[in-house]
Amino acid sequence: MQELPKYYTRLYNGVTDAIDALQHLRNAEALSLLIQAQQDAEELYINAGKEDD
Repeated sequence: MQELPKYYTRLYNGVTDAIDALQHLRNAEALSLLIQAQQDAEELYINAGKEDD
């Protein structure tokens, strides 16, 4: 099986954590988790492109 990019797994895990927070009615935490996952995934994506150079 092919390994998934780090940015994908970071975003996936962040969404999973946010869903859990929403299920427990922790809306502000869910929003924070989504924003952080998005920012982290973007940074990982940018850095992955630099490694290809």
